[in-house]
Amino acid sequence: MAIKTIFLDRDGVINKEVNYLHKIKDFEFIDGVFDACIYFQSLGYEIIIITNQAGIAREIFNEEDYQALTSWMLKQFHLNSIKILDIFYCPHGPNSSCECRKPKPGMFLEANKIHQINFGESWMIGDKETDIKAANEAGIEKTILVKSGHPIDEINSKSMFIINSIKEAITIIT
Repeated sequence: MAIKTIFLDRDGVINKEVNYLHKIKDFEFIDGVFDACIYFQSLGYEIIIITNQAGIAREIFNEEDYQALTSWMLKQFHLNSIKILDIFYCPHGPNSSCECRKPKPGMFLEANKIHQINFGESWMIGDKETDIKAANEAGIEKTILVKSGHPIDEINSKSMFIINSIKEAITIIT
């Protein structure tokens, strides 16, 4: 049976934007992210994180740094009674021809192969238009852009909704 999912970008949605975040001491959760995720779970959604991590390709940090930060982050979610079903990340740079780097839909398609996702009932919450484009290309039409990461061109955005922070998503996803 296909599951309904909330896909979350990491930087700018879950945590405050820090260029090439790879140190726990620099990680700061966005206000309301735990409450929003608990709410999503109460509605029966699974949560999957989809994130580009070009800092690996640029050798600013390595896979071990990324995995250590990710393990710590997952523990914080767990301590707040939130289950993250899975995390998909692209370690490639912006000039890569890979299929996983957003705006390409590869990470969403991989998630679907593993977890059998109902894209029609799923949502993507991101902070860049590339998040929205990748979700749309995978078949996810329900999208939210948050202003807590990067500047947004609201007039030309393909997102269904634009909000200030993930904590406002609970007024949209019901």
